Amino acid sequence: MARKKTQEKYDLDELLSDGEEVVKQVAKPVYRNNFLQTGGATLDGNDDQTKFMRINLALYNMDKVDLQDSEAVKKRISEYFELYASEGVKPTVVGMGMALGIDRRRLWEIASGNYRRTNAPYDVAPASSDAIKKAYDFLENLWENYMANGKINPVSGIFLGKNNFGYQDKTEYVLTPNQNQEQNYDADSIKQRYLEDSGDSDD
Repeated sequence: MARKKTQEKYDLDELLSDGEEVVKQVAKPVYRNNFLQTGGATLDGNDDQTKFMRINLALYNMDKVDLQDSEAVKKRISEYFELYASEGVKPTVVGMGMALGIDRRRLWEIASGNYRRTNAPYDVAPASSDAIKKAYDFLENLWENYMANGKINPVSGIFLGKNNFGYQDKTEYVLTPNQNQEQNYDADSIKQRYLEDSGDSDD
């Protein structure tokens, strides 16, 4: 009789142990966006959408750069271009901003020197600003190459040129003054012209 109780106790302990393991497995947190924490390691496809996702996840996981540290800025810019090159994808302006931890408007301020805030220039070391301007010019040159060699849709290319590099459609009108100015007529000629226009000529 005692043996039976011992066996029952053993089976019960085993069952409880198995139950605890099941509870642990069920209670284990599952992240719906787990690939964000893995840096896109699970995205191993070669289609365009997967490449775009891998690039953006890599940018998302980059630490913000101290813009006062010019060497860190230069290194991050190099990492940014190498990232896009490794995937065979055209680099983007917003992507550069993400790599540096700033938005595209702030990036444009630094690249163009047109600061909207009075303290904005002092957030960036001069050497960092020079590196960012050079990288921005690099992007503009790439854009021109893509456009000149048919590597980008013309409509998309025009939009990017206007939006990122300050290009614009512009029509200029040149106004040429009338050659027959009043001083070219004597008093009688001017009087005759006004009489003709008003219909009060002597004829």
